[in-house]
Amino acid sequence: MPIAVDIDVMLARRKMSVGELADRVGITPANLAVLKNGRAKAVRFATLAALCEVLECQPGDLLRWEPEDAEELEGAAELADG
Repeated sequence: MPIAVDIDVMLARRKMSVGELADRVGITPANLAVLKNGRAKAVRFATLAALCEVLECQPGDLLRWEPEDAEELEGAAELADG
């Protein structure tokens, strides 16, 4: 996934635990862990806004785009060519 999630960076800067953030945002620690570890398929804007409010940051501090690995792209092209 070319979208990287940097919640752990902001947690460290704010000296806050995952449990505390989850509690203050109003989501389960398990759901926050899914988001934090980059396994989420989507995030609601309301959740993103709550994360930004609690962490006192901007959405770009939590999410960033990374280009896909060139090897992954080559492998996909080889599979498509069959």
